[in-house]
Amino acid sequence: MRVSVVLCTHTLDRYDDCRAAAESVLGQRHEDVELVLVSDGNDALYERFEADFGDRDDVVCTRTDENVGLAAARNTGAAVATGDVFAFFDDDAVADRDWLAELVSVYERRDVPAAGGRMVPYWVAGKPAFLPEEFYWLVGVTHRGFGPDGDPDEAGEVRNTFGSNISFRRDVYESLGGFEKEIGGRTGEKNLQAEEPELCARMRSEYGHGVYYTPDARVAHKIFDYRTDPGWLVDRAFWQGYSKRGMEVLVPESTGDESDFLRQLLFESVPDRLGDLVRSPSVAGVLQLVALFVLTGCVGAGYLYGTTVWG
Repeated sequence: MRVSVVLCTHTLDRYDDCRAAAESVLGQRHEDVELVLVSDGNDALYERFEADFGDRDDVVCTRTDENVGLAAARNTGAAVATGDVFAFFDDDAVADRDWLAELVSVYERRDVPAAGGRMVPYWVAGKPAFLPEEFYWLVGVTHRGFGPDGDPDEAGEVRNTFGSNISFRRDVYESLGGFEKEIGGRTGEKNLQAEEPELCARMRSEYGHGVYYTPDARVAHKIFDYRTDPGWLVDRAFWQGYSKRGMEVLVPESTGDESDFLRQLLFESVPDRLGDLVRSPSVAGVLQLVALFVLTGCVGAGYLYGTTVWG
């Protein structure tokens, strides 16, 4: 089974990280791999791709004429891909050597339209003591409460996995028309961050299934210093809440996962953490409990703001 991995970027600022991401794809144990590198509106970046990878038969370099955003850039990469499966990857990720082999194993054993895996943190700037695992999703990492029945160690169907670790059968992706470019960017007031949930919600509506999640398909996500800044996390939580409201309007059937997570957060995580603090008091425990309430409030504020924009 041939897998085309689409990796998009738009700047040379972290080219070394992008190259490390590309090399982790090219070093996979699964042998039939095609890497599609997409320069999103940056000619200098495209020339660098060509210089470093252009002589390889297993790499395709392409570009967009202007900066179109991640969702549209992914569609550009998929348009030139030749694989039976399209996998999507980010420029700040590093794939485990068995990543694609584990995803291919799912497709070979199961009749599923899409498969994805687990994101693990690569704390470039050190792990912040205040950030609770329930909110690791803010930094693009599989969080506590994710997965079938809220267990990230359990394989099974979920609505969607993260954009650095998600794949689709080619025919499924093409039949759905790819990612919706209008909700895959972070410019202007409509700061929607929901390209994967939106596409997977449409897929579930069309095919009756979400993404099959396998925790054995692992990708590490680099968490740079700015992503551990409390102010950045608050802002991120606010816009994630805004995105949730946008998703309710655009794809009404897509929002059940968020409701389940909120119930789990309020009725399981908070009581569990309070119990832990009573049994074993710690500064980190207090900070994480406070962060649970603050970040949940920020998501709620973003959602309320979204109702004024989306109705």
